[in-house]
Amino acid sequence: MTIFQSVIIAIIEGITEFLPVSSTGHMIIGEKVLGVVHSDFVSAYTVNIQFGAILSVVFLYWRRFLQNFDFYIKLMVAFLPAAVFGLIFSDIIDELLENVVVVAVMLVLGGVILIFVDKWFKHNDDQNHVEPSISHKTALTIGLFQVIAMIPGVSRSAATIIGGMTQKLSRKTAAEFSFFLAVPTMAAASGYKLLKLVSEPDGAKLLTDNLTVLIIGNVVAFIVATIAIKTFIHLLTQYGFKWFGYYRIILGLTILAFLGAGYDLNII
Repeated sequence: MTIFQSVIIAIIEGITEFLPVSSTGHMIIGEKVLGVVHSDFVSAYTVNIQFGAILSVVFLYWRRFLQNFDFYIKLMVAFLPAAVFGLIFSDIIDELLENVVVVAVMLVLGGVILIFVDKWFKHNDDQNHVEPSISHKTALTIGLFQVIAMIPGVSRSAATIIGGMTQKLSRKTAAEFSFFLAVPTMAAASGYKLLKLVSEPDGAKLLTDNLTVLIIGNVVAFIVATIAIKTFIHLLTQYGFKWFGYYRIILGLTILAFLGAGYDLNII
């Protein structure tokens, strides 16, 4: 992976990490289009680059991270399902990360769901709706929804926001908790992926040789995500999920059309 390729992928990550469109799916598509040759480092980069993006949450919401200790307990409760299932199905997830067909299908299915989400939970944003506080049970439910996002193309933010809305949270509150949950989730995923890389033969050398690419990518993702996160909150509260759903469907069907026309996007 060249520095140019890493910067483009980082920009894609920064823009899409907090949008309900699947940042991982977009990065996989971007890598194929840019002709990035798959390797253990590229696999680790795709996960680790998300850590740079979620640091923007800490930067923008640092006061919220100085809340009482129960705030961290709720984050850990929500994080636990992903930690457990991530360790159990790590190899399967890695295989799915290489499959553009899976990404395309999940983009379409997720898009269909997003078109109807606003109608399903319309009462959550009514002025007379009394929004409940986030309990430990609510946090666990959101964490279970996050597990679904281990399938590339699903979107971690969409899954967790919808999970929060099933617990009667408003779109804004559910989105903010989704952002906060991204911090321990992606920090753990990034750390695990790097440890897994260096444990492989020549993995430490591979990481050292590409350290500049990794650092630049994380910095770019952080800067872009810092700009994008506030934009997403505005779009979500003003327009809801519908237009993101249409975008997902169009993109997913376009990819499937290319595949159906004989373009093998898995080996670009």
